Amino acid sequence: MLRRIFGVETEYGITFSLRGQRRLSPDEVSRFLFRKVVAWGRSSNVFLENGSRLYLDVGSHPEYATAECDSLSDLIAQDKAGETILRELVDYAQEQLVEEGIRGDIFLFKNNTDSSGNSYGCHENYCIDRIEDLTRLEQVFIPFLISRQIFSGAGKVVTNARGTTYSMSQRAEHIWESISSATTRSRPIINTRDEPHADPEKYRRLHVIVGDSNMNEFATFLKVGTASVVLAMIEDRTTVLRDFNIASPINALRDISYDLWSKEPIKLVSGRDMTALEIQEDLCERAELFAQRRSLPPDQVEAVRMWREVIEQYRSDPMGLADRVDWIAKLQIIERERERLGVELSDARIALIDLLYHDTNLSRGLYYRRQARGHFRRMVTDEQVAEAAVTAPTTTRAHLRGSFIRAAKEWRRDYTVDWVHLKLNDEMQRTVLLKDPFKNHDERFQRLLDSLERRDRHERRD
Repeated sequence: MLRRIFGVETEYGITFSLRGQRRLSPDEVSRFLFRKVVAWGRSSNVFLENGSRLYLDVGSHPEYATAECDSLSDLIAQDKAGETILRELVDYAQEQLVEEGIRGDIFLFKNNTDSSGNSYGCHENYCIDRIEDLTRLEQVFIPFLISRQIFSGAGKVVTNARGTTYSMSQRAEHIWESISSATTRSRPIINTRDEPHADPEKYRRLHVIVGDSNMNEFATFLKVGTASVVLAMIEDRTTVLRDFNIASPINALRDISYDLWSKEPIKLVSGRDMTALEIQEDLCERAELFAQRRSLPPDQVEAVRMWREVIEQYRSDPMGLADRVDWIAKLQIIERERERLGVELSDARIALIDLLYHDTNLSRGLYYRRQARGHFRRMVTDEQVAEAAVTAPTTTRAHLRGSFIRAAKEWRRDYTVDWVHLKLNDEMQRTVLLKDPFKNHDERFQRLLDSLERRDRHERRD
């Protein structure tokens, strides 16, 4: 599969405080946050006109799942649109709190851990061919995911048995299995629960839950783009790939996270020792050859080029990636502040910097303040993000969902949607089942829209 459907689900951290003191619990804040959502759809679990899903997850975490995308620029715009939509909800909730005389500020963080040590996820979804034998995923894709932290990690100051240290990844400490159907009790790298949201005879949805939430657009583009290419190589049985099966995957995940400069090798089942950088280099070289002989989409070809660029920069001067890689950007900020303040990594002010990097507030968040000064490499424009907040990608099934929701609202019809169903809740209970996530046109869908318009015209005449 060369053209691929992918999406990202992001859980956000939320808190409400006044001068550093928590005033409301996350559950109480979330109820204010989702008042407007409930008004939209009479539920805290809704699909939006841009094809995405917005809901309140376990632990009072707002979660935004992008619409189905088949281009990386659409995915980045959709991901950033989620922040835009949630910022609007924060502004609305803030107004409600003021009206009720509750003083304080809502903070919405795009990160993966809270001060109590709880973790919440950033999940990637990839539509892949229907395969039952997961051997090649274990041999290639899981080692790829474990070692890609060098460019996909969000960075975290961690205090544990090792003392206080800096790690590449926020999620590495919270993953306990390689492959499993669980998501919370024993979080795996890949979740195998078989929910394709598509034709189950043709497709499987690969649910990756090991990733960090990235603020940097370049990091998200590279993370998803390289994963798509590696999956294409795995699906193509004529492509020869080395067996990178890791002897102890979870230990390797944690060890690599703390090995900032990729100096320490990890042991493979084959007995060979390789560093994270060496695994990435090998896979990147094979991806370059694959791109030469197969007609990859242009954005995936660009992801392979960026992959090589990042590997070479990481090998020569890792800090030169501060404009593209979150954990390096954050480390640079932290080290400068430590030097300025003359404090240790364990200082409370450093913990605050660690957190504020992920603040989604444009004027307060450290990432966005630096972005405004041109410190980060952008992959989409503000105009593209604004458009993605209200319009679904036009080249996938999401276009049908977004168009249906918009029309049903315009014509004041009661409806129900999910990833594969569009249903009008009228006396006829008409439902369209969309099993192909690649299709952006369907005659049954068009007839459903036409019937809406005809009924609307009829009622207006009456």
